[in-house]
Amino acid sequence: MQRKIIHVDMDCFYAAVEMRDNPALKTLPIAIGGAASRRGVLSTCNYIARKYGVRSAMPTHKALQLCPELVILPGRMEAYKAASQHIQQIFHRYTDIIEPLSLDEAYLDVSESLLFSGSATYIAQDIRRAIAEETGLTASAGVAPCKFIAKVASDENKPNGLCVITPAEVDGFVASMPLEKIPGVGKVTLEKLHQLGLHTCKDVQGYAKESILTQFGKFGRVLLDRSHGIDNREVVVDRARKSVGVERTLSHNIKQVGECEAVLSDLYKELLRRVARVGAHDKIRSLAVKMKFADFQLRSAEQRVQQLEPSCYQPLLHQLLEKSQGRGIRLLGLSAQLQQDEVMEAAAKQLKLI
Repeated sequence: MQRKIIHVDMDCFYAAVEMRDNPALKTLPIAIGGAASRRGVLSTCNYIARKYGVRSAMPTHKALQLCPELVILPGRMEAYKAASQHIQQIFHRYTDIIEPLSLDEAYLDVSESLLFSGSATYIAQDIRRAIAEETGLTASAGVAPCKFIAKVASDENKPNGLCVITPAEVDGFVASMPLEKIPGVGKVTLEKLHQLGLHTCKDVQGYAKESILTQFGKFGRVLLDRSHGIDNREVVVDRARKSVGVERTLSHNIKQVGECEAVLSDLYKELLRRVARVGAHDKIRSLAVKMKFADFQLRSAEQRVQQLEPSCYQPLLHQLLEKSQGRGIRLLGLSAQLQQDEVMEAAAKQLKLI
């Protein structure tokens, strides 16, 4: 099966949270962190500041030389963590195979997702839509057959952009790629590559393999693989889940029982796949149905079960429909709560297989 990987990267995340929470900052060059001294270093900055040449990890005094009007904020880590947690919750609507890299970026493996008829492109579009609507922040995403290309692609159309590299486009995309875009190629390595006359992946492709391995040791193998568009790394789930869930925002509001049951039937099949992936199909503690009405009011119903059956969600659905009071339904969700000790074991087993 061809893998479908999405790399989601928030746009100037810390600065974006500050501008969202204080709209007066939106038209100003701002940066986060870094006391106004020679020792201060910036964490990040917004795109207005970047037009002046200000960059992340830049000494504060240099940034102020480039942009004297720069507004430097101390940072509010709790606000950034809260936004990140919301974004992670959004990710889990689409897949449970998620590898967070930091507060503001993650890999998602949607290879086996049935959402949007299995289209990773549409999934990425919907993730970005949900993030924008629910958090007021923008995200860029790259879609590709492997992690390396997805990560590079997510930077292609920043900010607030999407770049899709299909399997047929990998060779062309990689060939013209500057070597500095390969993760792990730092300043020293890049200088050495340039001294050898190597500037793009195509240059490396035409260079003697043995020479690359001799010149760059273990990283030489990575360099060769990436230059040929090869990256077999799995998306690694690094922490246990307390629950497994799936939900769908509907293209139009629905009201009828039959319509709801049809949606939940599809969600149930996807839920089974996700539970099976973490090896917890016989570790179910309870099942819940979530419903969001046209007025955005959210309701859920839950009952204890020992195993998943198609009939389990029907009583819960009817409970929620009684509370709908004729309102249209814009979202339906289905989730299974797992026994926590078993979740840990299931996650450990999965990591051993990766």
